[in-house]
Amino acid sequence: MIKIEAFVREDKFEDVKEALAKIEVHGITVYQVMGCGIQKGYREVIRGNEVEINMLPKIKFEIIVSDEVWEKKTIKAIQTAAFTGNPGDGKIISYDLKSALRIRTGETDKDAIN
Repeated sequence: MIKIEAFVREDKFEDVKEALAKIEVHGITVYQVMGCGIQKGYREVIRGNEVEINMLPKIKFEIIVSDEVWEKKTIKAIQTAAFTGNPGDGKIISYDLKSALRIRTGETDKDAIN
């Protein structure tokens, strides 16, 4: 089992959600988060004062898939949907999970996430 975390631009939320639905990935968790990367934000003048805005709004997707094949499909779908070619497109991180348990049924591991 693999957990995928994707940090994308806010305006790409619907595109990523639709791309995941097309490949039949339905179990997702979404958060509104703030962060910065290489782009380090921007400067803005607010009430006559120059202010550095370095924490930018992003959307974080958390997805658990059953194996490496789904990991590749899911990552490709997110990458394609979130791409603009500009700094700040986001990051995708994946890592192995040790176990999973569906509380309602007691199912474990792959049965718990399918």
